[in-house]
Amino acid sequence: MNKALDGIRILDMTHVQAGPTATQLLAWMGADVIKVELPGRGDITRGQLRDVKGADSLYFTMLNSNKRSITVNMKTARGKKVIEALVMRCDVIVENFGPGVLDRAGFTWERFQELNPRISYASIKGFGPGRYADFKAYENVAQCMGGSASTTGYEDGPPTVTGAQIGDSGTGVHCVAGILAALLQRERTGKGQRIEVAMTDAVLNLCRVKMRDQQRVIKGPMPEYPNKEFGDFVPRAGNASGGGQPGAALRCSPDGQNDYVYVIIQPPSWEPLMKLVGRPELITDPNYATPEARLPHIPECFSIIEKWTMTRSKFEVMDALNAVDVPCGPILSMKDIYEDRELYKRGYLVELDHPTRGRYVQVGMPIKLSDSPAEVKRSPLLGEHTEEILGWLGYGEADIKAMKDEGAV
Repeated sequence: MNKALDGIRILDMTHVQAGPTATQLLAWMGADVIKVELPGRGDITRGQLRDVKGADSLYFTMLNSNKRSITVNMKTARGKKVIEALVMRCDVIVENFGPGVLDRAGFTWERFQELNPRISYASIKGFGPGRYADFKAYENVAQCMGGSASTTGYEDGPPTVTGAQIGDSGTGVHCVAGILAALLQRERTGKGQRIEVAMTDAVLNLCRVKMRDQQRVIKGPMPEYPNKEFGDFVPRAGNASGGGQPGAALRCSPDGQNDYVYVIIQPPSWEPLMKLVGRPELITDPNYATPEARLPHIPECFSIIEKWTMTRSKFEVMDALNAVDVPCGPILSMKDIYEDRELYKRGYLVELDHPTRGRYVQVGMPIKLSDSPAEVKRSPLLGEHTEEILGWLGYGEADIKAMKDEGAV
């Protein structure tokens, strides 16, 4: 079966998380992703957080499935020639080096265009143009400077970063959108284009509702927030959504660290919810009967519901609430998710065999395409496809041996 991106070749010059997230998604969509790595070391994440001696870490395997690996030393003349040959044969270059690294190596956007006018060049950096352009950024830096940390946590606690990798992986997804748009436009123009995505910009895009609330809070308190006091900036609101419908994480039996369920109160669900928790008198009580009346009593509303949820497990609560159309979701630990066999049946958690680390579990393709389902494959060993790719580029055995001898590949 043909894949959506069959015939598209990606020159993957990325490392760590943001760039590899983007190129892995493209690989799952069917693109031939050629990952360029430094001989002898490769992507730094191969050795980070290593749990099996001598094997690639789970950090690396989670972000580099379905790719081919070639080792190239760009500091050598022959290594640069290999990169140039790849540029001439690929459709997209993706990189997330520090600011100016490729430019200083002679690989500028202008040089790429000379080699291949149809190629698009995607870069992920920490910051966009301006005073921070040359600064480096990491996941938590992007979350802090993109508006996420200041609006996450409780008002009496410190700013908090989220466990979701919105700075790295979130930026990678944004980058994929830009790459696909560039490829589509090339069908009309015949030309590639420059794609630039900044991590802090991507985080802010994911925090857009908080930018909405910044413009609301300067006009006065926001009643949808549970906070008692408001300044001139968006406060941290714990587990409240801060808009739309009130929600809270409520304790469940047996009261373990993740025995919670997130419950949302919507106007149509108030009556069945109160019947379920044994408080039918609150359905018509003037202090609770309407959303407007309930707003000053939201903490008390959730306290009433929590007395009921604490008598059941989070999964029992989920079943009972869904039976009466009350939106909710149990707080699932990573252990809960890892052991969920339905995710394996769906193909979203995939067990793979690896030649050095053995069997491991990989998160699968989150985007389902009806005519080109993704086949999740293991990540490549360092330089596993070097000779294969060099042969495809036209290098003979003697050339490849010479390049290996001098450390170019």
